Amino acid sequence: MNEKAMRKSRWITTVFLIIIIGITYLSAMITKFNFIDGIATLPKALSWIFANLWITQETWERLPAILGKLNETIFMSIAATTLAAIISLFLGLMGSKTTKVNNVFSMLARLIASFSRNIPVVAWSLILLISFGQNSLTGFLALFVGTLGFLTRAFIESIDEASQSAVEALQATGATYAQIVNKAVIPQSLPQMLSWILFMIETNIRSATLVGILTGTGIGYTFDLYYKSLNYNAVALVTFTIVIAVIIIELISNRIRKVIL
Repeated sequence: MNEKAMRKSRWITTVFLIIIIGITYLSAMITKFNFIDGIATLPKALSWIFANLWITQETWERLPAILGKLNETIFMSIAATTLAAIISLFLGLMGSKTTKVNNVFSMLARLIASFSRNIPVVAWSLILLISFGQNSLTGFLALFVGTLGFLTRAFIESIDEASQSAVEALQATGATYAQIVNKAVIPQSLPQMLSWILFMIETNIRSATLVGILTGTGIGYTFDLYYKSLNYNAVALVTFTIVIAVIIIELISNRIRKVIL
C-alpha cells in the first residue's frame, strides 16, 4: 500500500512538473522571451551597474535631504498600517465565524477584504491619483486600502484559529459579546495579529517607494527625480539608504516577533 502510494505521488509530481515546464515554455513563446539572450546580457548589465552606481563624496552631501524623504516614507507606511490595523480588527471580528454578529456583516467584511486585497497597491495608486492628484494623501490611501484588505483577511484567519473552549466557557456563564472578545478572543489572537502588522509595515515601506514614484512623494519621488536627471550616483545613494532602512526594520521586527510569539 505504501509503495503504491509512493508511485502515485511520484506520478502526480511528474505530471505537475511537466505542466509547469509546458506553461513556462508557452509563456516564453507568447512573450518572445529568449532565456539564452537574457543570460548573455547579464555581463553587460553588471558592467553598467559597477561603472555608474557609485556613491561619490559629492553625493554624500545629499544624504540629509534623502534621509528626510526616507523618514517621510517610513512614517507614512507606519501610519497607513496602524490605521488599517485598527479598522481591520473590527472587520476581522465581524468576518470571523467565531465572533461574527450575523451573516450579513460577515459577508460584507469578507467582501471588503477580498476587494481591496486583490487589487495591487500600484493599481490603487493609479486609481486614487486620478481623484486626489500627486500628494502624500494619495500615497497614504493607496497603502491604507491595500493593507486593510490583507490585514482583515489575516485577522479573520487568526481569530478563527482561536480556541473555542474559552469562548464557549464564557458564553456558558452569560458573558457579553465584548467580554468574550476581550477575555477569550483577543488574548489568543493578539500575538499573531501583531506579527502580521509588523510584516505589513515592512511590506509597505518597500511598496511606498514605488507608490512614491507614482504619487510624487517620499523617497520614491526622490529616486525618480535623480533617475530622470541621470544622476546615477545619487540614485545609488537613495537605493543604499532604502536597503539599509529595510534591513534595520526587518531586524527590529524579527526581534519583536521573538518576544511576542
